[in-house]
This record gives sequence, C-alpha cells and structure tokens, in this order.
Amino acid sequence: MESVPTRPKRSFAAAEKLRIVKRADACLASGERGALEAMLREEGIYSSLLSAWRTQLGARGVGGLEARKPGRKPTMDAKDRRNAELMKRNADLERQLHVAKVLLELQKKAHEVLGAVLPSSDGES
Repeated sequence: MESVPTRPKRSFAAAEKLRIVKRADACLASGERGALEAMLREEGIYSSLLSAWRTQLGARGVGGLEARKPGRKPTMDAKDRRNAELMKRNADLERQLHVAKVLLELQKKAHEVLGAVLPSSDGES
C-alpha cells in the first residue's frame, strides 16, 4: 500500500487574496458561463474561501485580508491589568471614604442631639 504524502497547509498573502478576489469579480463581470468555477479550479481554492475573503474585505478593507495570529487574543496587557487594579483600588477607597463621611455626619448629629438633651437634664437635677 502506497501512502500519499500530505501537502502543507497553503497560506495566502493579503496581496494574493486581493488579486484572486479581483480576478473572481472580473470573471463574474465577464458573464462567461463557468468562468468563475474554472478560475477557482485553476487557483485551487474553494468558493467558501473566496466568500470568506470577500466578507473580510468588505468588513475591514484590505487590512482585513492580512494574516492574523491563531489563538485567543489577550484581553489585557500588563499596563491594562495594572490600570484595572488601580481603578478597583480607587473605587474601594472612594467607598471607604463615603462610609467614613456618613459615619462622621451621624456622629455630629448624635452629638447635637445628645448635647442638647444632656445639658437640660443636668440643669434639672
């Protein structure tokens, strides 16, 4: 049994993708029957790949055709993580300051109430 060596995965540069999309558009504009299918066979690509490239081109322009690194994109770099940490700490400190201000106001009111009640009770005794 003879095994067929696997070919490496093909990758296309942005310029090549743009060239193929423009060529496909020209094939469609020509009105010639089967021109697009012949071009796809010649280039060795599927129509779904051409459709994906058109979507990328329409959504993000020529820059959308650029190759991107595979995998999950980091949500934050070190600077963003530090900034988020400081924002959280700032929010905690602001909350603590608010609680302290409310307690001071409560103490002032209690002192006024008790201060007004105590002298009158001491004077009557």
